[in-house]
Amino acid sequence: MFTMPGESTTFLRARSAAQKQQRREAILAAARGLGAQRGVRCMTLGDIAGEVGLAKSNVLRYFGTREEILLELTVDGWRDWTQAVRGQLDTSEPDPQRVAEVLAGTISQLPLFCDLLAHTAAHLEHNVSLAAVRSMKLGIRACIAELAALLRASLPQLGERGGPDLVQLTTMLAGSLWQVAHPSDALAALYEQDPELVPAHLEFVPTLTRLVARFIDGFAQAKSTERGTARYPRDGQWTP
Repeated sequence: MFTMPGESTTFLRARSAAQKQQRREAILAAARGLGAQRGVRCMTLGDIAGEVGLAKSNVLRYFGTREEILLELTVDGWRDWTQAVRGQLDTSEPDPQRVAEVLAGTISQLPLFCDLLAHTAAHLEHNVSLAAVRSMKLGIRACIAELAALLRASLPQLGERGGPDLVQLTTMLAGSLWQVAHPSDALAALYEQDPELVPAHLEFVPTLTRLVARFIDGFAQAKSTERGTARYPRDGQWTP
């Protein structure tokens, strides 16, 4: 039976609140390990149950579906990324390139999170209870708010809207780019055989950094244009 680090005893059936929480953590740890080894797409509920030493029906006592397990891991990933950004982002001097490097570099250190991001909207938010989705959305919203505040402190030009937009953009790009940068064995073999296709195999960190930096530059330019462009209101009078 799978045991959590530091667990001194095993039990056939979790009865106390502490034991139930311990078992939930064991299930999450098993899914986390399998996800890192096999990827999210290839991991089944049966795999998780076997890894933790339980029948699938017993796993379902704690999580309604496989997707609910993965949603909880997704929120954990958001929290881990928020903590990593908080630890590396320097708010003493605005530096868009450095911000882009921090966002891309920190998220690249969380491969399971990147993999989960690619599947969240397409798969993981289906076949789950409303309570599970609500808990996930609230957890993610709190992380976005904290990350946006950190980004605005580092780049004041982002304003109220730019911070959340930058967070959302980074995670959407990370989810998509992660799949492209980590192709299947068949695609990897094809790239080796046909050098003309190599440009289709993007490098994750450099590509994400470049795209995030371009968004920051574009957003700053757009804000500048909004402030300096005259507007033509309905009354027919030009106003700055």
